[in-house]
Amino acid sequence: MKLSAQTRFQLTLQKFIFLFLFMASLGMLAWISHHYSYQFDLTANQRHSLSPNSVDLLQVLDKRITINAYTTDDVTKKAVDEIIRRYHQIKSDFDVRYLNPDIDIEQAQIDGIVMNKPFAFVIYYNGRMEHIDSLSEQVISNALLRLNRRDNQQVTFITGHGERELTGTDNRSYSKFEHQLSAKGFNLQTINLLENKIPERTKLLVIAAPGHAYLEGELKKINHYIAHGGNLLWLTDPGTDGLYGLKKLASSLGLQLQAGVIVDNNTDLRNTLNIQHPAIIPVTEYFPHIITNTLRYNTLFPLARGISPLTDKNTVNDWKAEALFSSFGKSWSETDGISEDMVFNASSGDIAGPITIAVALHRNRAATDSASSSLPTSQRVVVIGDSDFLSNTYLGASANLNLGLNIFNWLIGDDDFISVDVRPSPDTRLDLNDTQLMIIGFGFFFVLPILLFISGFSIWYRRKNN
Repeated sequence: MKLSAQTRFQLTLQKFIFLFLFMASLGMLAWISHHYSYQFDLTANQRHSLSPNSVDLLQVLDKRITINAYTTDDVTKKAVDEIIRRYHQIKSDFDVRYLNPDIDIEQAQIDGIVMNKPFAFVIYYNGRMEHIDSLSEQVISNALLRLNRRDNQQVTFITGHGERELTGTDNRSYSKFEHQLSAKGFNLQTINLLENKIPERTKLLVIAAPGHAYLEGELKKINHYIAHGGNLLWLTDPGTDGLYGLKKLASSLGLQLQAGVIVDNNTDLRNTLNIQHPAIIPVTEYFPHIITNTLRYNTLFPLARGISPLTDKNTVNDWKAEALFSSFGKSWSETDGISEDMVFNASSGDIAGPITIAVALHRNRAATDSASSSLPTSQRVVVIGDSDFLSNTYLGASANLNLGLNIFNWLIGDDDFISVDVRPSPDTRLDLNDTQLMIIGFGFFFVLPILLFISGFSIWYRRKNN
């Protein structure tokens, strides 16, 4: 077919136009990819993206964040870029500076760098700095929590009456929880009220299940602290009384702590959660509150007691009470002790469930002298009928740790701060039953060798006959 000159010109022009548009499209894609980026995380459980907790934390932090990374290793730099990119996508003023400890000597001295590893990291925020030993999401986000804490986050634990110990190594102590609180920037101390008064910088006072009664002078110190706007966490265990002189404190809060131990008769749920003891109370649903809104798992409360309002009044001493969670409807408060044949008996004082286990209280003015402008304008108290859930034995059970951290954050007024946990990978473990293991073993030890033998014999037989 013979083409005219005009047709050949049009085809040539179309080729140049197509080539121009194709090159322009490539250039536009290159420009877009350089100025805009978007990533898809298709991994299980979104493990290569920041957790919602870290995203919420970054939205609270309104100042620039800088990490000084001391390393000369390209592999380390690549790993640093990977984790920082996740933060930079949420917060644009989250930067990293790569420094050579042998060249940037002055900055290394300012940062207090000691190169006992191939790398060293220093994170800066709000005029503060902190050394971190690695760059994982948990380490970075927890460091930012600590850097953003105010200087007066002092938490005081009362001791001297058999309370839970902060540094003990036994199962009853709170040493694991103490480590978690310190990692989140809380300043913890213990005090014996017989020897000292409550420090003025105390932001939160903790009464953790005393075993002996407080003296009158000690109670006056506690009441004075609360009357002047102090925040309180009161953990109490079951008993016929178990208040150890604190009954007036409960009454002033408008609460009554029930005698007896809560037991649960929901055998199906206990079997599902592998709970054998009826006095270990599982909680799977929570009442709406900032403390419980982020909880996504169940919590466990061994040997808990119930909490009920002291009167029918809406408020007592201006305290507004909100229940955090309760036991199930099939539970009751057993007053005759734990035994295998126990049954609900209202005539003996048993109380039918659901039973409130934890209560959060707040009021706008904590002091009787409302004219004093130096007193706090708000005050918070949490009362929980169990102290075991934060012990070394049960802290790792489900969401117990998260609940404890949320309670402390709320009590000191850091409502926006939440615990940052490691995001688990759900596909790192393969569980096989006995039948599946037998099939795999039979396949490897019998089927596969037989197939290899047949294949080899077939090849040998064909070569021999050809």
